[in-house]
Amino acid sequence: MTQDLRVSGMTCGHCARAVTTAIRARDPAAKVEVDLAAGLVKAETSLSREVLAAAITAEGYAVTG
Repeated sequence: MTQDLRVSGMTCGHCARAVTTAIRARDPAAKVEVDLAAGLVKAETSLSREVLAAAITAEGYAVTG
């Protein structure tokens, strides 16, 4: 299943890697795309939206939608 999340606070490649790593720590098979300019994270994963949001929030970013 593909989940799209709007995330604020991401500004650079480090941010994108941190979010990707956090998601893949919970689902190593996840495919993650981060669009910094749009503030979007697209994850193809079996994880629920709540788990994704918690992983991203734990890295210090805010899931806003």
